[in-house]
Order: sequence, then structure tokens, then C-alpha cells
Amino acid sequence: MSHVSSHSPHGQSPLRTVQVLGGGSAVSSAHVRSLTSGLVARGVRVTVCAPHETDGVHDFTGVGARHIHVPRSSDPASVATLRNACADADLVHAHGLHAGFRATLALGGRPTPLVVTWHTRSYAEGARAHLLRLLERRVAKAAAVVLGTSSELVDRARRRGARDARLAAVSVPALRRNDDTDRHRSKTRAELGATDRPLLMAAGALDRHRGYDTLLDAAREWRGLDPEPLVVIVGEGPQWSALQRRIEDEELPVRLIGRRDDIGELVAAADLALLPGGPEARSVLAQEALHARVPLVAASAGSVPELVGDAAALVPFGDAGAFAETVARLLKDPALQDELRDRGTRQAATWPTEDETVAQVLSVYDELTDLRPLM
Repeated sequence: MSHVSSHSPHGQSPLRTVQVLGGGSAVSSAHVRSLTSGLVARGVRVTVCAPHETDGVHDFTGVGARHIHVPRSSDPASVATLRNACADADLVHAHGLHAGFRATLALGGRPTPLVVTWHTRSYAEGARAHLLRLLERRVAKAAAVVLGTSSELVDRARRRGARDARLAAVSVPALRRNDDTDRHRSKTRAELGATDRPLLMAAGALDRHRGYDTLLDAAREWRGLDPEPLVVIVGEGPQWSALQRRIEDEELPVRLIGRRDDIGELVAAADLALLPGGPEARSVLAQEALHARVPLVAASAGSVPELVGDAAALVPFGDAGAFAETVARLLKDPALQDELRDRGTRQAATWPTEDETVAQVLSVYDELTDLRPLM
């Protein structure tokens, strides 16, 4: 009897996987692109279910995957499309809570193994908090394995009833430097309006748990610096109107630029990266900053200390005064900036590489599909 194998030995069919994307966050989309490339190189057949625009940015087909357009929705039509895409799969891997829920609906009672990666912790209040717990419980129990990108998420999955929850770091590819890097950096700074002033970069969904009110409070203090730094915030979300109103009313040196798919390039153009808070387990901003040797100032909250170690200037979450003072001190101290850059390079070297991440995921796939006879 022959068996499914990810390594596709002679006479056996290659492993067929479906990767399901949920909210399309920068970190999960970049991870799926990297994972897809590595899996295809190892002989795995990969189908990526994601909206057209996500494939347009991350080019899953360009690294050898088949792409099927599936909207970010749990309506019957989208679930039916996903069900058809998973019909011949040996294993389905969903990325994010909502993608996991849609995959659960699509698989129904099929015995196809489901792996779900929890990239970030979701927040909700009131009645929505109860619905969120139910959603997490449904997905955690449906998955053969839940991969959490932080210890906190692994523990959360276990509390929600996961049969098997494991820590699995998600690598963010380092921005590759070339002869055009410095030219692109100057062009980006000019586009943002920071040719002759420090550029401070923050990124993430604009919701109340990300600490942006604290960041705007700190920005008030930076108006007295010479030159006055410009804070650029990348992202969309429910707080957009409230934050924009504060920026205009208080005349803060802050710009909201919406969603961008070039966060790596934007961070590389900055003088400092700012992470005032947030639930993202392995912050893509923090990883991009350390890879790009951009000093990082971050709130000591959630999984950030676990991720960055001593390679960032950490301040208490919600302490605008400490945040403002730390940034001002860094801007005046090039030697301290250089020290953080060197620490960042050393810390980034301890993170799993793309190859190591693919190998870990592939070992889970092999484990779940072992001894499954080919039909």
C-alpha cells in the first residue's frame, strides 16, 4: 500500500494542501507566500484560497501555487467555493481565526486534517466578546493542530479546547538590500514629507487596543523638538476618524496613510519604528524594524518582550510620557541608535529562518497525513 508523502518519492502522489487566508493581514499574507514557496520547492502541491487582490500583491501563483479567488466572507457562496477547493486536499491549513472558521464550515464532516495558525489575538467587548469566545472554541476544537505564534496564543488555544496546540514562529522575510535601496529610501521619505526631518513609523490596525491614543499623546511632546519629527501610521480600522480628528484639532505632526503593502520598505526608510501596543503576537513591524536595522521603541506588552529581547527600547504600555521621552532621547543619541541596531541584528538572527519555518510546518503535515492510503 502506498502512502501520501510531502516529499513525493517515485510512484507516490505529492501531498495536496490548501492554504486559506482570512483577514489578509500583512504578516499572515507574507507568511503564506513564504510558506507556499518553500512547500512547492519541496514537491508539495499548494492551492491558495484568498481574494484576487491578495494574490495580486503577494503573487502566490508566481511561486508555483494554484490560486482560487475566495472572498473574506462566511456567506454560503464563499463557503461553497472553499468547499470545492478543498475537495481533493490531503490537508487544509487556515491562517487566522476567521479563515479557520470558514475552513471548518467548508470541511463539514470530512476527515481531512485541518491545521490553523493563530497569528494574533482578537479583541471584543460586550456581546461580541461572547461570540468571539464561541468562535475561538469552535475553531480550536475543529483543528487537528493549532499553531500559535506566541506562548500566549498557544495557551489561549488550549483553554478553548484545542486537542493539540503548539508554538510555531512565523518568519518575516528580511528586506533584501541592493544598489537601489538608498535611492528608494530617499524617494519614500520625500513621498511622505520627511526629507529634512526625522521619520517615525508605526503600523497596525487602527483599533483601541493598539495604543494609538498613547502615541498621539506622545506626539504632542515632540512638537517642541527641532527638527520636529513626522509620525506616519500605516493601517485602517474603526479608530481612523477619531484619530484623524485629534491630529487636526491638536495640530499633531502625524499622518495616517491607510493600508499599504510595502511595510518593509516604509520601515526601512524610517529613523525609528514605533510600537505603542497591540495584540499581534509576532509584530510584523517589530520584525521588519530589526531586520532593517531601524531602532524600535515599543510598549512592553503582550508577546513583544519575548520577540525582541533587549533589542528594543521598551516602555510601560499606556505611559505616553515615557514613550515621548524615550523617543526624544533616541533621536538625540546616535550612539544609542547604533547600539540598538546591532542588538536588533543579533536578535533577528535568533528567529527561525524561512526554511526552518517551512520545515516545522511540513513536519506537522507529514505527521497528520502519515499512513493515509492513496485512493
